[in-house]
Amino acid sequence: MFVAGNFLGALAGVLDTVLTLYVWVIVARAVISWVNADPYNPIVRMLCNLTDPVLDRLRQALPMGFGGIDISPVVAIFILWFLRAFLVTSLYDLARAVN
Repeated sequence: MFVAGNFLGALAGVLDTVLTLYVWVIVARAVISWVNADPYNPIVRMLCNLTDPVLDRLRQALPMGFGGIDISPVVAIFILWFLRAFLVTSLYDLARAVN
């Protein structure tokens, strides 16, 4: 069963990396929203295309009672941190248990 354990360990590592990169993409999107970035810039468009599906859902679910400040990136980062702490740790523990 060491193959299953190695697979779960590798899956946990990849998931950890993907979630960490997505946090940084959200941070970059938030920083770009503070400046007057060109919306036709390919990098800005890529960041918007990567983050809009998640942030738009959060914007619909969250109240805008914070003086018009968009807190959806902060909430998204907290959710991603929770997923990293829960899922990645659980997968690593499961991989150790299978080995």
